[in-house]
Amino acid sequence: MKYVCKYTPVELFAGFGIKPEPLNPSITNIDKSDRYIHGNVCSFSRSILEESLKDESGILVLTSCCNSVESAADVLKSTGREVYVINLPHSNNCCARLLFQKELTKLSNELERLTGRKFSPEKFRTAFQGNEEDVSGPYIAVMGARTSQDILDIIIKKSPLPVKNNTCTGLHSLPAPPDTDDTEKLMDWYADALLCQIPCSRMCDISERRHLTEDPNLRGIIYNTVSFCDFYSFEYARLKSALDIPILKIETDYTSSAAGQAATRLEAFFESLGKKTEKKAETPFISHRYYAGIDSGSTTTNAVIIDDKKNIIAFATVPTGVRVAESARAALNRALNASGLEFGDICRTVTTGYGRAMIDFRTRDVTEITCHARGAYFLNPKVRTIIDIGGQDSKVIRLDSKGNVIDFAMNDKCAAGTGRFIEMMAMSLQLSLEEMSTCGLDWKEDIVITSMCSVFAQSEVVSLIAAGKRPEDIIHGINNAIASRVVSLGKTGKLEREFMMTGGVARNAGVVRAIEEKLGNKITVPEEPDICGALGAALIASESQ
Repeated sequence: MKYVCKYTPVELFAGFGIKPEPLNPSITNIDKSDRYIHGNVCSFSRSILEESLKDESGILVLTSCCNSVESAADVLKSTGREVYVINLPHSNNCCARLLFQKELTKLSNELERLTGRKFSPEKFRTAFQGNEEDVSGPYIAVMGARTSQDILDIIIKKSPLPVKNNTCTGLHSLPAPPDTDDTEKLMDWYADALLCQIPCSRMCDISERRHLTEDPNLRGIIYNTVSFCDFYSFEYARLKSALDIPILKIETDYTSSAAGQAATRLEAFFESLGKKTEKKAETPFISHRYYAGIDSGSTTTNAVIIDDKKNIIAFATVPTGVRVAESARAALNRALNASGLEFGDICRTVTTGYGRAMIDFRTRDVTEITCHARGAYFLNPKVRTIIDIGGQDSKVIRLDSKGNVIDFAMNDKCAAGTGRFIEMMAMSLQLSLEEMSTCGLDWKEDIVITSMCSVFAQSEVVSLIAAGKRPEDIIHGINNAIASRVVSLGKTGKLEREFMMTGGVARNAGVVRAIEEKLGNKITVPEEPDICGALGAALIASESQ
């Protein structure tokens, strides 16, 4: 027997000797659910459906918390899966408690019929043991919609502070029941206790959720939202504007790839938290030391070597390829050859980028968000907003006056607005990347590319070519589409001057100009925009202990 909601009366099941397991899906894909339910339905409901269609054993217990969960229940019932839906009141008044008490009594009678056992008040009371709070002192809270175990494990592993799970999977904590064997009194008390929990965002009155953010020990919030579910997105927007503690929003679809997508922004969030409290140790100055930073990106790998005075000694760029560690070694060797140094001359090496954890000779690894911030601020301490567009992702990073990351946003799985997107458009137009960079500057017709999906946009470009549109005008439309996509990443916070653009796409003059026009401000592009992340990694290596 499995369940998904914190309002599920798991202690009632224990009264019949049943220990239901939480269904916390982390699936590879949603191929099966797509046959039964629309792709724009809440991804959690779709993941419930996918997991249950693959594993049809046992009874699935759901609550009528929202329409999409009820839809998933209807689909599963139609396939023959045994599903029990608990009718959950969405308020907490006397009528709601009475209705829920009757619902619990109905469920108790059904369990007695299914198991052939009588309800045991003693087993029921025993199930409430172990609900004590296990986190004290400063902590990080995970809030919002329930998150997959994969992502929760990453958060717990990476967090510099204890983690409290304040999502639906972690908030089921009830007081001890009264010492009576009267089942009717127990169910009356139980209905009230379940409905008096800190409310889910789907309840009518969610004012009690304020207790989750009023704790003085709360040091930061990781707020999880679900694709195609607005309930928690509304709460996130309110908390973002009302709270003065760090808060990071992640959006998941419960597929296993979501954990990998979230890992980088989680690590960057924790790194920025550490910056606010760490004290820099005093170290004696020793001359003739060298440090390396390696940015292992999806398309290219960059290496930078600096000395103890933070002078750039050498840098190199090589294609990443399929062997990440070998590409990192090749980039570093090329930089070593250019500088006349040997591998043994390097005191510390910090890696960043997607492949950072795969490089075995690293001293440590740091997220590209932190490294780009460090590199950009080093190049220009006036920078407050960094726009980084790489091969597979784009980021907007906001800094304070000391160069600390105060906010950032990344694209998710879609390649829209990235270097890969530009490569696909160049292939369709039969142009080189260098030609794409300048061709759109000489435009005449203001063409609008309506789709930012890489596949659909490519089809749209092919149609424009067939219609006889000038390549210059098409590329201008592509540049504007990329600019709109990138600038929209910063919509959660005010983007402030000075602006700097890093990453390989910063070499594309047309994209840079389009973004400048959207921002209404000039953008600084470093002489070598590709190496900014590796430079930041090298600087961090020089400052590490």
